[in-house]
Amino acid sequence: MKRLLRIPIIIHWIGWIFAHMSFLIPVTRLRETSSLLAFHHPSPSHTFHVLIVPKRKVASLAQLDPQDTAFFTDLFSTVQTLVEEFHLQAYRLIVNGGEYQDFPHLHFHLISDVAD
Repeated sequence: MKRLLRIPIIIHWIGWIFAHMSFLIPVTRLRETSSLLAFHHPSPSHTFHVLIVPKRKVASLAQLDPQDTAFFTDLFSTVQTLVEEFHLQAYRLIVNGGEYQDFPHLHFHLISDVAD
């Protein structure tokens, strides 16, 4: 599967889906804004495991425009409201890159094993 996710046309297709067809992604949306989508991880590795994904084609954090204040505002606001809503007493916001990034589209993991 990891090899398949490295094929350029697959990478392009995944980015296009998030950018133009995110409404078709079969997930329960925890948050959705014009710039991002947040949903529970389909294969969680923590008690609380949410993915936060930009709705535009961005392969990795290294390619994200630092001037994209709308996305960063949405990202931090989304994290803050999820932490409050789910009463997360301890949490981490993680972004993987390079060989650590299994999925070829920028995404953030909000994880916690400590909740009310």
